[in-house]
Amino acid sequence: MKQKSLMLIAIGLLYCCILTAQTTYVFVGTFNRDKQKEGIAVYTLDEKSGELLKVQSVTGILNPSFLAIGSDSNFLYACTESQTPQSGYINSFRFDKQTGRLTELNRQKTGGENPVYLTTSKDNRFLLSTNYTEAGLDVFLLNNNGTVGNRIQTIQYKEGSGATEGQDISHSHSVIFSPDQGYVLVPDLGADEIRSYRFNSSLAQPVSTESYRQNRAALGSGPRHICFHPNQKNVYCVEEIGGSLSYYQFHKGKLRLKQRVMLHNSSTGKHSSADVHISPDGKFLYASNRGDENNIAIFSIRPNGRLQLVDYQSTMGNHPRMFALSPQGQFLVVANQFSNNLRVFKRNERTGKLTPTGQDIPIESPSCVQIKTYH
Repeated sequence: MKQKSLMLIAIGLLYCCILTAQTTYVFVGTFNRDKQKEGIAVYTLDEKSGELLKVQSVTGILNPSFLAIGSDSNFLYACTESQTPQSGYINSFRFDKQTGRLTELNRQKTGGENPVYLTTSKDNRFLLSTNYTEAGLDVFLLNNNGTVGNRIQTIQYKEGSGATEGQDISHSHSVIFSPDQGYVLVPDLGADEIRSYRFNSSLAQPVSTESYRQNRAALGSGPRHICFHPNQKNVYCVEEIGGSLSYYQFHKGKLRLKQRVMLHNSSTGKHSSADVHISPDGKFLYASNRGDENNIAIFSIRPNGRLQLVDYQSTMGNHPRMFALSPQGQFLVVANQFSNNLRVFKRNERTGKLTPTGQDIPIESPSCVQIKTYH
């Protein structure tokens, strides 16, 4: 009995050591408009209290408006000099998980002056980026040392849907890989469609334009951000102009619409929906509304993939451009761009509802949040 007790104590101590050996970092990109001001901020997130503690402020870069953590987690990539005439770059940074500090490596020019979204392939060989103003999809090689290599492919878009005043031309707003890495999906806010392509990493130009499939969205909806459910079959797309969200079933690049819901809780006023994420357990979906409401819409996800409204949670700030869930799903951190602050919410894993932790972090024009736990 004594030996068994000692063994249990030893196991408990080992488990505690494992827990203390991991650190959750929060990376925040901004529209700093001035290279002398803070561009990227790095924080640690206390997974028990939700407290954010700043580790580093990165200056010397302009408008790092969107960030992506590399697939191997050792590197961070940023859209920089976005909304800057004759500019637009992708910058790479090495991340030291022991110190929590970023070191800039290099940058490469994009196919337009307003890169707004990027993602890396699971094998960390390719980086894909979309431009909003000069609409298009860029493909870059990634080097083993984390630097961004040559741009090997650019696909440009022109025509918009013409459904609303802001849709006279194309505005590609994001890009993601399908879970099997066999397809690429590109929501286009201006054209009211979600483009899909086959992706073949063995080709010199891996995005196959011959396989292009046009998945039309509702006219005037403005598809913006998109995410896959953990079941890898269901796709959810937030629509900026319509203040709505569409649920699709995905099969070989084809999206089949199953449901469309309104994200806002008012039929009047200005609606500008922005970001969407699903809880790690796949039971809840969260989407941000800017405009007159400034909240997070919370939906439960039924077994058949359909959405049911749970609640709305104020972001306690103005213009929640983007947000992120912690890897275990305990917390949600939102970037309120116009009120210059981050807000942290505790997530109830049973109900999906959000509760403010009291963490109100001042930061100028935050635009993007990414969270990663490092062991």
